[in-house]
Amino acid sequence: MLKSLTKLDYLLKETFLGLLRGGWMNWAAVSTVTVLLFLFGLSLQTSWQVEKLLYQFGSQLEVSVYLEPDMQVQSIEPLIAKMPQVTAIQTITKEEAWTKLVKEMRISDIEGVTQQLGENPLVDEIKVKARNSQVVPTLATQLAKLQGVETVQYVDEAVKRIAQLHRGLNWITLTITIILTVTAIAVTTTTIRLIVMARRQEIEIMQLVGATSIWIYLPFILQGIAFGLVGGAIAWSFISLIQQFLHKLLTNQPEFIQVITNGIQLTPAQILLLPLILLSFGATVGLIGSLFAVRRFAKG
Repeated sequence: MLKSLTKLDYLLKETFLGLLRGGWMNWAAVSTVTVLLFLFGLSLQTSWQVEKLLYQFGSQLEVSVYLEPDMQVQSIEPLIAKMPQVTAIQTITKEEAWTKLVKEMRISDIEGVTQQLGENPLVDEIKVKARNSQVVPTLATQLAKLQGVETVQYVDEAVKRIAQLHRGLNWITLTITIILTVTAIAVTTTTIRLIVMARRQEIEIMQLVGATSIWIYLPFILQGIAFGLVGGAIAWSFISLIQQFLHKLLTNQPEFIQVITNGIQLTPAQILLLPLILLSFGATVGLIGSLFAVRRFAKG
């Protein structure tokens, strides 16, 4: 037990000393990893939020069925209720719709406006709640074929646009992540390699006294992992500051914007998962970069 603690103490001390000796080279590696993880973290968070927005639209999709002027709701409502894709129905008569419209337009004399138009220009509407977003197009086609139905409307186009945005964001995130990951690994490799070369004399002495390659180069590998962990912590700090700024900015926005914002808030699991992903990703990048750096020296 004491021997293991002594070895651990040695590795930690050597790693810390290596970080202190690295100087500006360390910050070059850390800053590169930080930029990578910051952009990756923002992209991942945005992707999660767009997914929630997409689910929010999809889970609340309704098909609005507008009837012909002489068609009564009672005659067509039972036919719609029997459809297997339908989970709920809400009927809005043209009188209710007209009253709501006039109130929204802040017109106090409803009867006067109605007399000027001659009659209520609206038609009865049935709001049909679909079982899920996938069945909406099929359901809308079936509803449009019913006798007495004038038009059918739903927000399928909005959902398609959001889905396209989500796919495009994922491709952009993947491309940027690959490019920056390669860059971060290259910078980490160069940094660790320069540190190893600067301590070449110490390494040769350790080799002469019989130290193994693993024992000699493990502190450098730990330094690379440390680069990634520090970069991940800094990136998460920046992302947290941006989140707090946006939260304060949206506090005084109109209610409908706040409703959408609240709907795309990250879950507690996602809030906990994001820093863990950043730290793990950063540590992996640092590990790969340091392994590339010491591989040639270890063979030599």
